[in-house]
This record gives sequence, C-alpha cells and structure tokens, in this order.
Amino acid sequence: MAQEFVKAKIKGDKVVVFLKPTCPYCVQAKDVLSKYKFKEGHLEFIDISGRDDMGSIQDYLQQITGARTVPRVFIGEECIGGGSDVSALDRSAKLAGMLQKIGALQ
Repeated sequence: MAQEFVKAKIKGDKVVVFLKPTCPYCVQAKDVLSKYKFKEGHLEFIDISGRDDMGSIQDYLQQITGARTVPRVFIGEECIGGGSDVSALDRSAKLAGMLQKIGALQ
C-alpha cells in the first residue's frame, strides 16, 4: 500500500515533498520551495504525520532514497534529499535549473 502511494505521488513532472509539519527541516524545505513560482499542480506537500501507514511510507522512502527521515524531496522521480539539501541547491542556483528542466515553473 505505502509503496503504491509513494510511486503514484512521485510520478510525473512535479515536485513532491513528504513531510511532517512540526519538523524544522520540513519547514526549511517548504520555505525554500515556496519562493518559486510553480505551475498549477506542480508542487505537492504531503503530510504523513497522521497517517496509519506513516511507518510503512518511511520504510519505503528509505528503500528508494537511502534515508527514512523527512522531508524527502522529489523533483520528478528523483529524490534530491531533505531540507538542508534543498537549501544548498537553492543557494548554489542549481535548484531553479532542476525545476525548469521538468517544466514545473511558470
């Protein structure tokens, strides 16, 4: 179930962030991404904190990304890491290029 849920969410040309709202790194990733002008439907924040399958989702994220922690940020089907990684990509101006490459920006 969790595997199918994650696969369905990261399919396509959008940015998906699996997060827990009380996590400071999740807030960091959300703040960085919120600076960009996304096309409608190309940015999705998924709060896993209240889900019955939260543990299973995190287990599957570990399988496919090497880390169980949140946030897990996907650009298209590629995981670019967590909050610190998103911030570093933004500071180095690489994030904008990655977002443009998948056609997510206005």
